[in-house]
Amino acid sequence: MTFFSPSLPTACRLLPLALTGLLAGCGHALPDIPGFAAPAWRADRYACAGQRAALLPPLLAARPRLYEARANDVTALLGPPDEEELLAQTEKVYHYYLLPGPQCGPRRPHANGPRLSLHFGPLGTVTEVQADPVPGR
Repeated sequence: MTFFSPSLPTACRLLPLALTGLLAGCGHALPDIPGFAAPAWRADRYACAGQRAALLPPLLAARPRLYEARANDVTALLGPPDEEELLAQTEKVYHYYLLPGPQCGPRRPHANGPRLSLHFGPLGTVTEVQADPVPGR
């Protein structure tokens, strides 16, 4: 017997579709952020061009807009993360470096420099946004 078997009540047959709809409806798309140059941020992979620290203030000013955004929308805005940390269950953290450092060398080693970190909860939406202090700013 399958979920789509005619012998099951209609409510049971619709349950998988309803759950899929609920999960797909979680989160929201990211609107444009005033003053934030997303193409410049995306082009500065690993912060090796030294542009991200200057681009950070408008992004942090719009921090409330980032909450509940989906991972795909964050990637569309900021580009793929420089590092991704997988946590328990389905949680993860995207890290974006803010200043040039060892991560700009061959094989992109992990560095302890300042980073923007976006934590995604079990539903795949942003639950926390943190930025390390940037020296001299």
